[in-house]
Amino acid sequence: MSKVELFAAIRRESRAGMSGRAIATKYRVSRHTVSDALASAWPRERKPLPPRPSVLDPFKPVIDDILKADLDAPRKQRHTAKRIYDRLIDEHGMHGVSYQVVRGYVAERKPKIRAEAGRGPVNVFLPQTHRPGEEAEVDFGEVVINLRGEPVTCMLFSLRLSFSGKAVHRIFASGGTEAFLEGHVHAFTTLGGVPTGKIRYDNLKAAVAQVLGFTRQRVETARWIAFRSHYGIDAFYCQPGIQGAHEKGGVEGQIGWFRRNHLVPVPQVDSFEQLNAMVDEWDAADDARRIGTRPHTIGEHFAVEQPQLTPLPDEEFETGTWLTPRVDRFSQVTVRTNRYSVPVRLVGRQVRVQLHASDLVIYDGRTPVARHERLMAKSRSRLDLDHYLEALLRKPGALPGATALEQARAAGKFTPVHDAWWEAVRRVHGDAAGTRALIEVLLLHRHMPHDHVVAGLATAVRAGALTADAVALEARKFAETDDHRSLDGPTMRHPAGNVVSLTERRLAQLPPDRRPLPTVTAYDQLLRHRRTVEGTGP
Repeated sequence: MSKVELFAAIRRESRAGMSGRAIATKYRVSRHTVSDALASAWPRERKPLPPRPSVLDPFKPVIDDILKADLDAPRKQRHTAKRIYDRLIDEHGMHGVSYQVVRGYVAERKPKIRAEAGRGPVNVFLPQTHRPGEEAEVDFGEVVINLRGEPVTCMLFSLRLSFSGKAVHRIFASGGTEAFLEGHVHAFTTLGGVPTGKIRYDNLKAAVAQVLGFTRQRVETARWIAFRSHYGIDAFYCQPGIQGAHEKGGVEGQIGWFRRNHLVPVPQVDSFEQLNAMVDEWDAADDARRIGTRPHTIGEHFAVEQPQLTPLPDEEFETGTWLTPRVDRFSQVTVRTNRYSVPVRLVGRQVRVQLHASDLVIYDGRTPVARHERLMAKSRSRLDLDHYLEALLRKPGALPGATALEQARAAGKFTPVHDAWWEAVRRVHGDAAGTRALIEVLLLHRHMPHDHVVAGLATAVRAGALTADAVALEARKFAETDDHRSLDGPTMRHPAGNVVSLTERRLAQLPPDRRPLPTVTAYDQLLRHRRTVEGTGP
């Protein structure tokens, strides 16, 4: 039994009239133990053992004096544990003491000496209470994904509401200004509003141009000032360094939790659109999660918080960056050290580029002429073979070694079927004429689906039809077959016989009309005013 139970048994036997000698004999304890049990129900605490002597004891006062002197020494000229160990040997004749013993004592005493001198503040974490809809935290975190079979390091944007713990995430190719602003727009749209109070931030370059000393004042970037003004954001900037991480610990922990629970194992995707669609599903599923010991789920807390958010402005903020590069002789524009192709007709002209976080759109005036996925490395190129077809008709010998052709093969746009038909047509018509025929086939991709053209090429290879017109004919046959399949669906009715209605065929290919039905309700106000005619009574 424990000592408390032993004391309880002794006291019980004493109250029953048993003598102290009998109790000591029964429980095999001394008379002193019986006396202690009768004096108190709680055993006396055992006296602590005296500290064990150490070979370092004679030198501890010397080490303390050195650490106290370091308080006023320059920061980069203070004693390390190794320097203290060397001085104890050279100046104080220390022998038989290992360096590990000295290092352990220095690590233990240094913070205590600083605290005793008032130099080291005690880290105290105070619990915080957040009101619904008032506060939020924002941060970026690095994640690795497998994009088209290649590991890529990306940036995970996270905005977390402090009251409910509701977090919205977005993964971008980079963590620049475009990603910073697009992440906010996506988060505010998903949440249906903007926090009314402060949003806590690190000193990100996208928002902060300069930190002014050790104060909370910051010189902000112009685009961030305009964005804050548009959405009515009240920004709170954390302290630089590791101390600032504790001021927004909610989003710091949220990014780690999201990375461990949703990005392990590493997801394999073909595009950022596919990846972010998965992220949206994960965010929606997280509404059923409880944080810590909270009695309600994130979704239940957010239902209380959402009505308290400030409504979104009527117009969205343009998050893209506009650039005006000039097209070089390689039919490429340079954007942030990377090169992207445009149609060859634009060589020498100045175009407009709208740069987003994960893609970019190139405009000739107001007409979009090219769209590319943004490159994440530096000094790379992304070329579209379709942009060079007109030039390749004049220079067919440049196609076999073209960089755009290699990128098209890697992307799966130029298939082995293309290569087989190209090889066959070159054997029959020669290299120049065969390559021109292939280019004419590639031009079909501009107004026909990729699958139909590939199917037409495969049929032409089997039939030995080595002209572009034959490929176009076979591709149109596959297109008509798909049209017939769509007309045979449950929503379409064929007229009698084998005649297909062209009107129904066109209507089947139109997008659904989601416009509201017309109404004349606005004209009802005219009925409230009756016209008065002269010479008539009321």
